[in-house]
Amino acid sequence: MEERTIHWAWLQHGEWRFLVAAVSEGLCYIGSQDGNLEEVERWAVKRMPGSRLEEDREALAPYVAELIEYLDGNRTAFDRPIALGGTVFQREVWQALQRIPCGETVTYSDIASAIGRPDAVRAVAAAIGANPVLIHIPCHRVIGKNGKLTGFRGGLDMKRRLLELESEPAASVK
Repeated sequence: MEERTIHWAWLQHGEWRFLVAAVSEGLCYIGSQDGNLEEVERWAVKRMPGSRLEEDREALAPYVAELIEYLDGNRTAFDRPIALGGTVFQREVWQALQRIPCGETVTYSDIASAIGRPDAVRAVAAAIGANPVLIHIPCHRVIGKNGKLTGFRGGLDMKRRLLELESEPAASVK
């Protein structure tokens, strides 16, 4: 079996700094604010065993460019492909997350209902927590039933900042 390469690069833009990774099929990982390479290494061992990590800014440039447009308030959706593993249930949840409009929030119960499993709120929360592609798959738009910010792999500060960014009007949005 051929060894799979995960290309990675740092996105450093203003106060934002996180790791971005992709395989040949598309974006596969976005790290947490001020995370480190060990974060993606742990993820790769668990989700893509036998792969190797290789720094490659050129390969990640199109993904980084889209993310910078988003961080600048000039993009609300992403066009670049993503490569997701996960279970059928996780992918179903992640697809539901991608349908949440930019600037809006929903609850875990809303996502459970959206996928036709209203009693699976805890399983939905676990699938959201396993989302490998922060921002691109907007799990930061999911909040607690009481309206409070709840768990986020990138940390609650990153979640708050992303929601604030999305609530600001943009000059030209794609």
